[in-house]
Amino acid sequence: MVKSETTLTFYGGVNEIGGNKILLKDGNTKILLDFGMSFSLKRRYYSPPFLSPRSEKSLLELGILPKISGLYIFDKESADVDAVLISHGHMDHSAYISFIKREIPVYCGETTKIILQALGEIRRTDLEFNVEGIEFKTFRTGSILRVDDVEIKPIHMDHSVPGAYGFIIQTSNGTIVYTGDFRVHGIKSEMTYDFVEAAKKADPVAIITEATNMTSASASSEAELRSKLNGIVGQTEGVVLAEFASTDIDRLNSFYQAAENNGRCLVVSSKQAYLMEMLRSDSGLQVPSLDDKNIMIFRRSKPSDNGKKVIRKWEKQLMESYADKFVDCEDISNRQCKMLLSFSLYDLDQLVEVKPAPGSCYISSSSEPFNEEMEIDFERLVNWLRYYGLPRYHVHVSGHVMPFDLKNTLQNIHAARIFPVHTEDAELFAKFIRGIGSEIVHVEKGEEYLI
Repeated sequence: MVKSETTLTFYGGVNEIGGNKILLKDGNTKILLDFGMSFSLKRRYYSPPFLSPRSEKSLLELGILPKISGLYIFDKESADVDAVLISHGHMDHSAYISFIKREIPVYCGETTKIILQALGEIRRTDLEFNVEGIEFKTFRTGSILRVDDVEIKPIHMDHSVPGAYGFIIQTSNGTIVYTGDFRVHGIKSEMTYDFVEAAKKADPVAIITEATNMTSASASSEAELRSKLNGIVGQTEGVVLAEFASTDIDRLNSFYQAAENNGRCLVVSSKQAYLMEMLRSDSGLQVPSLDDKNIMIFRRSKPSDNGKKVIRKWEKQLMESYADKFVDCEDISNRQCKMLLSFSLYDLDQLVEVKPAPGSCYISSSSEPFNEEMEIDFERLVNWLRYYGLPRYHVHVSGHVMPFDLKNTLQNIHAARIFPVHTEDAELFAKFIRGIGSEIVHVEKGEEYLI
């Protein structure tokens, strides 16, 4: 019997952090592992919101979308990809499923589906965040997925967004393991250990692994972060402004605890509140309730031109359900010592009305200088903080595995070949990992690798 040919082609995540787009072919079966936005490539040509892509043609022309026939809703060809597997809900792994033909199923964790659908409602309608009509097929750890003759076992991973998974994929030429993004220093490290044990037993011929933190490792834990936050908030006499990723529920809980411990309310944006409300439908998560006396919702000041703001369906729903939970700039300003305000970098203009009192501070709790959901000139933030006399604390724990933890993980799984992605330092990674008994493949974008 002649074996089918198995190949991997990397269309993203090569020499960059994020943008994972990996095509696995096993005989006639084609499966995409993640389909995310490349922030670095997009920034090369666009600067939202004023210079944004207006058509799929420009994204294809510039190579931001890979040229894969039979994949996109704007293709005339019939669907020629059998499935898309999404490891987690960060935009650099999932944003471009909006372009996928709607007859192609998208497999993701139940939590990821909630996040993607909520973000699809929250974000302004544009080319890149439209998940309407997508055929989501959800799973949890213990599920077994089958796409033609390919069997996939999704197993939970600890990451900075809930509902992250790695995949153990049985092909006709052996097992391929895909880690997605992960860490072992988070609150739920046991989930990652579950994945490592299962991957080791599968005796994989190849592993596709993230290798983000090769030059910026900062060994810390969420428990240490909570202690630091508690100390900073406890010393602050005025308002505490905090910036963190809206999908990071561990970090949300850490700021909630810091606020509660110091007699403050955690004030979240309406977008954050809506996402919290949606995620509370997932019984596996611990998400603060909007009914909690220590949770309030921030209402931005109206524009001075008295223009009518369109109230979207999700906003109306929130305002009707939690009318008494909303506070505005004046409320924050009058009760600064009682408020810890989750403050997007896009909200900086609201400082004019908040008028931070002496003894206030700003806590950044995301990657320097950008997080995965926000692109802004870091210098502008510094200028605003300097103007209002706000010291900036950077208190963060990475969502990505540390170098020695990564080496131990790969040594335990012991795959025949290692394909590093989601890194700007593949050469450094190869030198660091050498000697563990696996062949390290220097991945090239667009090249097909035979398994």
